[in-house]
Amino acid sequence: MRIRSNVKAVAALATVALAASACAGTNSTTATGNYPSKQLRIMAPAAPGGGWDQTSRAAQSALEDAKLAPKGVEVFNVPGAGGTVGLARMRAEKGNAHLLMTMGLVMVGAVQTNKSAVTLDDVTPIARLTGEYEVLVVPKNSPYKTLDDFVADLKKDPGKVPIAGGSAGGTDQIVAGLLAKEVGANPKKVNYVAFSGGGEALAAILGGKVKAGISGVGEWVDQIEAGELRALAVTSGNDRVGDISEVPTFKEQGVDLELANWRGVVAPAGLREADKTAAVELVEKMYKTQQWRNALNKNSWDDQFIAGDDFVKFLDEEQERVEAVLKELGLV
Repeated sequence: MRIRSNVKAVAALATVALAASACAGTNSTTATGNYPSKQLRIMAPAAPGGGWDQTSRAAQSALEDAKLAPKGVEVFNVPGAGGTVGLARMRAEKGNAHLLMTMGLVMVGAVQTNKSAVTLDDVTPIARLTGEYEVLVVPKNSPYKTLDDFVADLKKDPGKVPIAGGSAGGTDQIVAGLLAKEVGANPKKVNYVAFSGGGEALAAILGGKVKAGISGVGEWVDQIEAGELRALAVTSGNDRVGDISEVPTFKEQGVDLELANWRGVVAPAGLREADKTAAVELVEKMYKTQQWRNALNKNSWDDQFIAGDDFVKFLDEEQERVEAVLKELGLV
């Protein structure tokens, strides 16, 4: 393109430069470092009712109640494909320090099983927040009274025992595959029905569209306590989970299965170093609030907080680990 040397052209170029500068300013922290300098937005890359949604709204409450975000916090949902739809949205927000996204083990698996064009290289890792054990449930009127009852049918024909859970390749499907493997069924033949949020999976279970479901304890603890769901086992190893301590673990029942889901928060790629530091410091402050402590207790979440470079290292190692498990189960 030729540049014309006249006053109008120069003025136009100056206007474009100023506009670009203004846009860049809205995507980062202020010059004074008063972060967040405007409304903070948190994306839950799944439908309402699931773990990412719950984590996003718990962070929103903690940040606002502790007055760490004077301009407020907005939570919005971008469901689809195990969080990779939201991940693509994050790539389009490069450099925006006022946008965060909850994510976790489910997304690590979904990137691989969906062969996603966008990956976790397209975000800035901020912190790992929580860990949560998984629970296998059936509706209250199910003929499966115990884990042994369920396993008997799973071993006969995995295809006739549809199991609801979160997105394909995520923690819920990994648990279903590992369960099949441990009891001698074919993991590749498990009839896993993926949903984009815990609310949708719950509706499928209660509506009799599937025979069982797998999800984080915190997502379905209310329905378990109310008697709408019967919990058959949890993935917590040798220790039971506090809020549903009456539910035995898989290991207690002779199935060598132990797994914890984890969730964290990331920002878009391309942040200035000062913005990245400010975002990490904000989440560290949130973590130390009583409001966040209350959220951990309410949702039966384990405190697994690590931030900054420690989280970057963990995420790299986790991607390698999950890829190995998914290959073993024939899911990738």
